[in-house]
Amino acid sequence: MSDFIVSARKYRPFAFTDVVGQNAITSTLSNAIRDNHLAQSFLFCGPRGVGKTTCARILAKTINCENITENINACNECDSCKSFNESHSFNIHELDAASNNSVDDIRNLVEQVRFAPQVGKYNIYIIDEVHMLSSSAFNAFLKTLEEPPAHAIFILATTEKHKIIPTILSRCQIFDFRSISIQNIIDHLKYVSKSEKIISEDDALHIIAQKSGGSLRDSLSMFDRLVNASDLTLTYKSVIENLNILDHDYYLKMTDAIIKHDVSEVLLILNEILNNGFDGHQFVNGLATHIRDLLVCKNPETVVLLEKGEELQKKYLSQSANCDLKFLIKSLKMTNECDVQYRVSKNQRLLVELCLLMMASIGQFSAEKKKNKNSIIAPNKAPIEKIAEKQNKEEVKKEEIITEVKENETLKTEVKVEVQEKPPTVFKQRIKSSTISISGILDDEKEDDEKQRSPIIEEDFSETEMMKVWNDFANIKKEDGRTNLFITLTALPPNLKDKNKIEIKISNDAQQKLLNENRVELMEYLRKKLKNDTIEVVTFITEEIKTDIPYTSTDKFNKMIEKNTSLKVLRDELGLDPDY
Repeated sequence: MSDFIVSARKYRPFAFTDVVGQNAITSTLSNAIRDNHLAQSFLFCGPRGVGKTTCARILAKTINCENITENINACNECDSCKSFNESHSFNIHELDAASNNSVDDIRNLVEQVRFAPQVGKYNIYIIDEVHMLSSSAFNAFLKTLEEPPAHAIFILATTEKHKIIPTILSRCQIFDFRSISIQNIIDHLKYVSKSEKIISEDDALHIIAQKSGGSLRDSLSMFDRLVNASDLTLTYKSVIENLNILDHDYYLKMTDAIIKHDVSEVLLILNEILNNGFDGHQFVNGLATHIRDLLVCKNPETVVLLEKGEELQKKYLSQSANCDLKFLIKSLKMTNECDVQYRVSKNQRLLVELCLLMMASIGQFSAEKKKNKNSIIAPNKAPIEKIAEKQNKEEVKKEEIITEVKENETLKTEVKVEVQEKPPTVFKQRIKSSTISISGILDDEKEDDEKQRSPIIEEDFSETEMMKVWNDFANIKKEDGRTNLFITLTALPPNLKDKNKIEIKISNDAQQKLLNENRVELMEYLRKKLKNDTIEVVTFITEEIKTDIPYTSTDKFNKMIEKNTSLKVLRDELGLDPDY
């Protein structure tokens, strides 16, 4: 049988100082041991593979150590430490709640808690995956957890804190473990490589660290799987092949083709990626991350956020220098939209191709437009630049003539020289401020479209003309069968304010909703018929209209009397009461 031991077990920390990426928690536990301020129940929660069970074992071992060092580490020489290292300690008990989650299992545990430890000060119970306990088991554990014997300490560990009932949480001292940073994982993998005499490339370790998702145990498992045991090497190429990861070179090539507006090259690269077995959704997400990294490289202060090897960093910085900020932001927006729509798309490849083509067209048409504009031919078939240059030369000659006339004092003849004004500059440099509005960048294309539209029409109109058009619109809606809208428009006469502002006073939210649904159609009709593109329709609820609406029977009867006074006489003669 092979003596091989996986790296996750072989390099498991045995002291607080060896724990990777949890300095805040290990220092707090060390201080608690030093000051003898230990709680009787701990809860370690956090993602998988970040050191929860490891820290629980180190804490249990250190608490019972007879000769704790100055650094608050176990001595590994006393009987308690030796028995723990040899896995036959009598006062440190581990329970897997995933397979021992019944009420009977917890009752057996509670029975054991009563007995004092044979070696050391404490009986320590480590319950892993505690969220797997049933609700009955939790309830059976509550009393013991709240008032345990002085010699008992409970250390609970879980990856799903939200599944633990609040009464358990309130009885524990909670420590939230965080995901291990990529740099910490890389440093630990370098240490393991050096210890095992494995030659590993930095870029390969970066890929493993990124793929592990913040779990040190997962990264060590991948490391063991990817290392070539025959020659003890770990290369970047072998890592991306075995983990089925798209090479950064693909994203760099794709971005170069997009920047050059080379549509055919873009489609060929995508076809090569898909033929190699990679998923289109995976490619889109990877491209979005790649563009994000290029955006990070645009500012020297944010380059630290680029978690790549030195060689890759140089490539990213070089490509980022060739990318416009507008292009990067718009491309991020497009890849995000493609990511959202990918799942529901019936033709997913076409969706990805369309996204790439749109990215390749960013700035292309505006560049061609500028190019065509700068090469406009004048009537004499000479470019504008040459005409401007010729006029400037003639100007210089005429200025020299004027100078000669002034210097020659004996010359009495009046010389009249007409100097033409300097022609306008053909090319103007546009200077942008250092503060860039992302929303402005995304809306540039919309602004360009608006500039190309026809000029705004703004003719004056009277209130009478406005009322005629208003009633015409209401009658059209009546013919279409939209009676509610017709009644609302005719019952609420509009008022003309500030030449192009039409105000409507409404009395309830139902009218407000009805008008909001038809506001755009109403404004387009008014603008077209009154020949004014600046007309706006504004609605607001007023109490004046509300008070005029009859609600009770008496109010309705009084309204009727205002129109027909004979009803009052009839009421008095018959002795009627409208409320009945």
